[in-house]
Amino acid sequence: MTNILPVGRLRRSPYYNATLREGAEGFVPYNRMLIPRGYGDREAEYWRLINGVSMWDVAGQRQVQIKGPDAARLVQVLAVRDLSEQAIGQGKYVAICNHRGVLINDPIAMKVSEDTYWLSISDSDIWTWAACVAGERGFDVEIDEPDVSPLAVQGPKAEDVVSSLLGDWVRDLRYFWFKDIVLDDIPLTVMRAGWSKQGGFELFLKDGSKGDRLWNLVKEAGQPFDIGPGYPNPSERTESGLLNWDVDTDVETNPFEVRMERFVDLDVPDDVIGVRALRQLKANGIKRHQLGIILHTDFAPEDQSIRHVVEHNGKPVGHMTHKAWSYRLKKMIGYALVSQELGPGDAVAILNGPHRTEAHLTELPFPIDRS
Repeated sequence: MTNILPVGRLRRSPYYNATLREGAEGFVPYNRMLIPRGYGDREAEYWRLINGVSMWDVAGQRQVQIKGPDAARLVQVLAVRDLSEQAIGQGKYVAICNHRGVLINDPIAMKVSEDTYWLSISDSDIWTWAACVAGERGFDVEIDEPDVSPLAVQGPKAEDVVSSLLGDWVRDLRYFWFKDIVLDDIPLTVMRAGWSKQGGFELFLKDGSKGDRLWNLVKEAGQPFDIGPGYPNPSERTESGLLNWDVDTDVETNPFEVRMERFVDLDVPDDVIGVRALRQLKANGIKRHQLGIILHTDFAPEDQSIRHVVEHNGKPVGHMTHKAWSYRLKKMIGYALVSQELGPGDAVAILNGPHRTEAHLTELPFPIDRS
């Protein structure tokens, strides 16, 4: 593989060299950092996640650190979810919207201390957004990107691996809660989380010079459980109904349209950005919603961030946003952002230029036997 030189706009992760040794077959930029896109056997990586345990370089999931006397005020202004009762050591999934109520990121807001928060973001420029809002409103905060790089351990055996490495206390860690520890002189924040529905943890490395050491320690701890490398798997995340912001959303998408209603509190103060627009959108009635889609076709390559027209009875009713092969359903599946008039079971067609594919809509997550 050709080595990629680090530049200001495209950075290597602390695990970059380790992933090369593991056989990473390619990389994509995420928050201007390179992350692997597989290790040569997509199906094996999928089943490893479903049945065993997988380790992922997700250092591209960068943190926006907000620190200072007004940190809590700023984070609440940014997030349309009531954070007034959030405890230190607790993360919450939040919607960040613009003034029109459009979803512009869906991070985990982590309360590190009384005056420090991390926003663990999707691929976007929320650092700039937060800094601009803080400056315009005169908040006393400092905003930067700390040296923090997550390594994910995911799958039904992930808890066994992490507990063997860190201790049985991790078994009592609740979802999105986190704790600071030091492992062999490596500073970590450990959170039960991860972009899959198979269970697992994210180890937030707080010293990028120790990425190789952390990777090797996790790999060694995972050997009795047949751990192997992987990446945020598009097949599993699609089956599980997980949102991928900017892939499954467009420039007009609000949180209600993509199943985030339970993470939106319309009674937060009026100065929370987007809440007044969201109240009006809700009052007027939400026009679109996100459903699963099953294509009546054989295997095809996965396709992320597409905008193929969805047609029903000869009329356009929305878009399919991505597709992936489901190894458990043995079908091509994806998400559709379509009119509220349609529901699970409705027959549709996908238009891709001159190509037409029959399909039908279904609920999310997909109806898969998980026994």
